[in-house]
Amino acid sequence: MSNPLYLIIPVVIAYFIGNISPAILIAKSFGIDIRSQGSGNAGSTNVLRVLGKKAAIATLAIDILKGVVAVLLGRYIGGQSLAVFCGIAVFIGHIWPLLFGFRGGKGIATGFGAIVAIEPILGLEIAVIALLGIVFSKRVAVGSILAAVALPLLAYFIHPEYLLWSSVMGAIAIFKHRQNIKRLLHGEETKINFKK
Repeated sequence: MSNPLYLIIPVVIAYFIGNISPAILIAKSFGIDIRSQGSGNAGSTNVLRVLGKKAAIATLAIDILKGVVAVLLGRYIGGQSLAVFCGIAVFIGHIWPLLFGFRGGKGIATGFGAIVAIEPILGLEIAVIALLGIVFSKRVAVGSILAAVALPLLAYFIHPEYLLWSSVMGAIAIFKHRQNIKRLLHGEETKINFKK
């Protein structure tokens, strides 16, 4: 453990796990670039709009799994501290993937997978908040933004040992949703159609 590479390499691997984009790859199999369709976001919500429910479910599952795998890798190699760094790395790798020109998704599903693997109770709390936001607003962005805001607040009041990394992830997620926030304020954010 005294060798820094022993710690750096898992973080780099986690980042490149994040680079695996099911949204881009599944859409490519249909002959399209998901980043030029719909909202232009490489995430499950846009996949749902453009390609339908089956492709969206596959995208969501793989994105969540990426976060889980990266955290478990870090924990196996270096314990909980390295697991947290790998969680942040996979989250960033999903949002800004080197392999896809730094144009990825907004990180919610991958971030959720990482959070669940780091602290399952915190992950469950965030999931409930996100789902309530989605159900009552019929807008995925509302659930995602509420979860991003709630993450550091829950850490502060209930899980203070996770405040630093949760604040980083929450801030990045809110930043990535800045256009959604503008559309929500102007009443222009599209409602999601789960029956497609």
